[in-house]
Amino acid sequence: MHVLLVACYELGHQPLQVAAPAGMLRARGHDVRVLDCSMQSWDPDLAAWADRVAVSVPMHTAMRIGRRGVELVRATAPATPICAYGLYAPMLADVADRVLAGETDAALAGWVDGEDDGTTVVFLGRDAATAHGVAPARDLLPALDRYAHLALDDDERPIAYVEASHGCAHRCRHCPIPTVYDGRIRIVAADDVLRDVDQQIAAGARHVTFGDPDFLNGVHHSLRVARALHARHPDVTFDCTVKVEHILRYADLWPELADLGCLFVVSAFESTDDAVLHRLDKGHTVADEAKAVALLRANGIEVRPTWLPFTPWTTADDVRDLLRFVAEHDLVGNVDPVQYSIRLLIPKGSLLLDLPEVRERVGPFDDARGAYPWSADDPAADELQIALTALVEGLTATSTPIDEVFAAVCVACGVDPPTIPTGSVRGRPRMTEPWFC
Repeated sequence: MHVLLVACYELGHQPLQVAAPAGMLRARGHDVRVLDCSMQSWDPDLAAWADRVAVSVPMHTAMRIGRRGVELVRATAPATPICAYGLYAPMLADVADRVLAGETDAALAGWVDGEDDGTTVVFLGRDAATAHGVAPARDLLPALDRYAHLALDDDERPIAYVEASHGCAHRCRHCPIPTVYDGRIRIVAADDVLRDVDQQIAAGARHVTFGDPDFLNGVHHSLRVARALHARHPDVTFDCTVKVEHILRYADLWPELADLGCLFVVSAFESTDDAVLHRLDKGHTVADEAKAVALLRANGIEVRPTWLPFTPWTTADDVRDLLRFVAEHDLVGNVDPVQYSIRLLIPKGSLLLDLPEVRERVGPFDDARGAYPWSADDPAADELQIALTALVEGLTATSTPIDEVFAAVCVACGVDPPTIPTGSVRGRPRMTEPWFC
């Protein structure tokens, strides 16, 4: 079978969500080709070649690109079966022939092999996250050094991207993961994770991103993986994503994780308003955020908070409070400026719709945007979000230094910019690709 796998977007990383099934399908005897839309131009000849096309949509941006990808396949090969797979695949049920979410590798193989009954959408089998000795087919993708790098001082390091687990043990209301995994996690075998790390390091990677929704959901497993990584590649650093409550709960682990090479932790702080954090069911408070910053820094690890400044309950004052928090905790160099303009997405199945105050305010679902529209209680907040989006996009497009962007955001919000010593924020570890959703 000729199988075309289409990668839409994976945060600037070489896309694991196509490399893994490509390796599996190739091992089963299929002729597999991969197109990464974030790096390569659309090729109608590939669509014409394929007997089946599968479009990877692990995140919202990928889903919107994937919708256009389905249209392009239909234009070239209208009879070719198309499958959308990944966290956001159910959003494409109106345009794809088949949608698969959850642990999709085995289900995708069944669809390619013609063994799919076409009914189940979400697959959570415990064996589905195991590659059974087959490495992701990264040789089918553009070279690793074309993707996002770790920027550290004046050095830029190619990144290996892996996941030690899928899903999440928590059910934050604004997160898309609980709509599929419903509070469950699936462990990826350590040998499979390390096999993929090894091949990416052989291709030039010098840093590893663990892309698990929360690296400490399966804390003992993750420690085993981190220890094995360091034993095999002692000069390789890594980063991971961890909830605020887990940063604090596992405070005793951070000295070891720092010794193992952890440079920074991405953590979804989201808001500096405890009432908003409660509505989102984040499981932490603003005071906890401050404690997390201090705890990680005490162990030589930086935190890179992600924010959700604009929600239905946000006021302009709330945005100003967030900016003050960033300045007071010396986080200007840790926050990608796009974070100051992020607006809440409410996709189909969102747990936020369990709240009557949300359900009653949203408009009809917008298939093209993949979200329900909403307006803030404070109209000034909606206007500010639009203004900040344009401001941040304009300044980052001209490579304006991060502290200068922050100062401009402060001025636009009516906050006095902090005095920042020259160069003090520009050496913080960061990714060269700043997008997060």
